[in-house]
Amino acid sequence: MCRWLAYSGTPVLLDDVLYRPEHSLIDQSLHARMGVETTNGDGFGVGWYASHLSTPAVIRDTGPAWSNRNLREISDHVRSSLFFAHVRASTGTAVQQTNCHPFRHARWMWMHNGAITGFSELRRDLMMSVDPALFPSLEGTTDSEVMFHLALTLGLDRDPPGAVARMTGLVERLGREHGVAEPLQMTIAVTDGERIWFFRYSSGGDSRSLYYSSRVEDIRALHPDLAFLRHLSDETRLVVSEPLGDLPGVWNAVPESSYGVVQPGHHMLRHFEPQPA
Repeated sequence: MCRWLAYSGTPVLLDDVLYRPEHSLIDQSLHARMGVETTNGDGFGVGWYASHLSTPAVIRDTGPAWSNRNLREISDHVRSSLFFAHVRASTGTAVQQTNCHPFRHARWMWMHNGAITGFSELRRDLMMSVDPALFPSLEGTTDSEVMFHLALTLGLDRDPPGAVARMTGLVERLGREHGVAEPLQMTIAVTDGERIWFFRYSSGGDSRSLYYSSRVEDIRALHPDLAFLRHLSDETRLVVSEPLGDLPGVWNAVPESSYGVVQPGHHMLRHFEPQPA
């Protein structure tokens, strides 16, 4: 499937997170330890917010992240306080730019690791549930993009956790109507440019890996010799498909059937379950 990360906090160069860690996302694109596939080379994407803009910039390409010179160049020059990055391993849909994550709509970004089982059979019913006003912005052929547009349809602007829960409930209901016992596997990150919501859920209760970083002040106490921590605010957090390194006390597994939110002054983790759409 895929590997992804979401960053929020002190503005940093993309390079500091994408390339420099011991087991960075670029390393994971070649040598994932916890994914279904070791190699995630079916495209990549990065999306970030600049302080003077309300909508994110997004770059996506179909080649592997580990050898992309444009990504290397951007990462050395772009600094942001909130960004997403994703390396893709296709679950069957075409390797094309419009199928690469993150997906964007107005101020929102969305990325996903997982799959809708039987998506080719469910696709028509799912797409017919998308708000007609949003339908023209569906560009690709992935289940991930359809999930995003369903969440937008079901109230993402007003209630992100509720919208994702209703999207999940709809996918599961339609899946079971088509004879799919366990329709959904997902770890999702979604942001409005101010907060990040992240979700770990699967119909079978065996979701893909997802981790969040500990508080910076706690990591400083454990590892006072790490110089780069001195420049990070206590609000800085990462959410990742798998840890970027092996330092003790830095990474915490997101529990099964949970969602969390990263926002200034407050972070929380709560139980997640599908709701009727």
